[in-house]
Amino acid sequence: MKLRRVAIDTYHENVAYLHRDCAVYRAEGFQALSKVEVKANGREILATLNVVDDTSIVGCDELGVSEDAFAQLEVPDGHPASVSQAEPPESIPALFRKINGERLGREDFRSIVQDIADRRYSKIELTAFVVASNRSELDREEVYFLTEAMIASGRRLDWREPLVVDKHCIGGIPGNRTSMLVVPIVAAYGLVFPKTSSRAITSPAGTADTMEVLANVELPFDRMTEIVRQHRGCLSWGGTADLSPADDVLISVERPLSIDSPGQMVASILSKKIAAGSTHLVLDIPIGPTAKVRSMPEAQKLRRLFEYVAQRLHLSLDVVITDGRQPVGRGVGPVLEARDVMQVLENDPDAPNDLRQKSLRLAGRLIECSPDVRGGDGFAIARDILDSGRALGRMEAIIHAQGDKAFDWKHPSLGKLQLEVRAPRSGVVTGIDNLQVAQIARLAGAPKVRAAGVDLRCKLGDVVSEGDVLYRVHASYPADLEFARQATVRHSGYRIGSADEVPQVFVEF
Repeated sequence: MKLRRVAIDTYHENVAYLHRDCAVYRAEGFQALSKVEVKANGREILATLNVVDDTSIVGCDELGVSEDAFAQLEVPDGHPASVSQAEPPESIPALFRKINGERLGREDFRSIVQDIADRRYSKIELTAFVVASNRSELDREEVYFLTEAMIASGRRLDWREPLVVDKHCIGGIPGNRTSMLVVPIVAAYGLVFPKTSSRAITSPAGTADTMEVLANVELPFDRMTEIVRQHRGCLSWGGTADLSPADDVLISVERPLSIDSPGQMVASILSKKIAAGSTHLVLDIPIGPTAKVRSMPEAQKLRRLFEYVAQRLHLSLDVVITDGRQPVGRGVGPVLEARDVMQVLENDPDAPNDLRQKSLRLAGRLIECSPDVRGGDGFAIARDILDSGRALGRMEAIIHAQGDKAFDWKHPSLGKLQLEVRAPRSGVVTGIDNLQVAQIARLAGAPKVRAAGVDLRCKLGDVVSEGDVLYRVHASYPADLEFARQATVRHSGYRIGSADEVPQVFVEF
C-alpha cells in the first residue's frame, strides 16, 4: 500500500486510516479503534485504526497516518507500507487488576509503563489506567514503582557532574515564570541547570512557550547538551529529549479529564527530573483558594509523598510552600510574561516585585545546594548576581546560543485588540481567581497567539476606585476578544471588598 500523510494532529496518539472498501481492510477483518502495526522502510509503529468512507481522505490503495505517526516513520508521502493486526499489550492483565482496585507490584508497573511508552495502549486503555489509578489512589510504594518505571521507559542523562540542579512548580498559578529567572541566576553562579520545560496544555503559557518568544526551544539533543556544558544552563522544550516518554502519553489523557491525582503528579514530575540527570531539586508548591493545593494540610501530605519517593530514588529534594493566592507578575500569556522576565533581569524599577522576590528565593535555595554555601546565604548571593547584571548576561548568552529572536521588552508586540476590565465599585482587591484569569487569557488566544493574554494592573490588597482598570485583555482576532469579553461578564476573576477580607495563607517565604 502507499503511505499517505493525513494532516490531522492527534496529540501523542498514532492513528492509521483505511478506506472501508480497501481490500486489506476487508481481508484482515480490521475493526475501527483496534490496534494495528504499520511498517515502512524498516521502521514500525503501533497505531489506532480509523475507518473512512471518503476517498479524499484516503484512497482504497492507501494507508493514511496522522501527523505524529508520519513523523515517526520518517518516509516520504507515497512510500510503500504494510499494515497488520497488532498483538494485544502483554500488560493488559495487570491493567485489569488495577481497574478492579488491586495493588500492583514493581513488574506490573514496568510492564504497563513500557507498553504505554511504546504506544501499545489505545486511548480507551490509557483512560482506564489513569482513572483506575485515580479512583483507588496509589499508595506510596506504588507511586515509587510507577516513577521508577517511567524513568526506565526512556533516556536517562548523565552530565558527569556531582551536582545537577533543577526547579519545578506543580503549576496552577498564571504568570509564574520564575524558571526563566532562576536558570540564569543559578547558571551564572556556576551550577549545572539543564532546564527542559513543557508547553502549555490547559494554561495560558508554559515556560517553553514564553522562552520561545525570546529564542528557539526545540533544540536537537546534542545541541542542548552542548549549550549546557558551555553556559551551565538552558531553557528548552523537553519534547526532543525522550525523557520519561510514557509521561507525555499519560498527560494527553489526564489533562482533558482534569485528573491530576497526587500519585500521578509525583511520578510525572520526579521521573522527568531524574531522567534529566538532576541530583538536587527545589519543588514549589503554591497554596491558595484557587490554586491546585488549597490548604496547608493538603500541601504537607503532598510534600511527604514527594519526599518519600525522592528519597527512594536518591534525589535530594527541597520542597517550598509558596503563596498561590493570585497570579505571579503582571503578564499572563507568552509575550506579556516574557516582558515581565526581561524587566526583572534588566533591574527595571517597574518590574513586578513579586516575580523578582520569589525567583530570588527559589534561586537562593538552589545555590544553597552547593557545599560552599551556608544555609540562609543563598538569597543574598542570588540578589547580588541579579543586581550586578550577571544574570542578564547569562540569559543573553543562553538566548544567543539557542537562537535569539527579535524582542523589545520595552515595546512588546501585543494583540492590537484590547478590552479593559474595570472595578465595579470602590474598595480593596480581596480576591483574584487564578483559574478564571487563566481561562480569560486562553479565550483571548494564548498561548497559540503569543501576543494575546491578560495584563494585570491590580493585585491583592490594592485600593481601587470605581472605574479603575483591573486588567487589560489583549487579542489578535475579534472572535477571541469576544469570547474573552463574555467570560469577563460572567466573572471578572476579581473580588472587591474591604481590607480585612483579603485571605491570609501561611507560606515558607
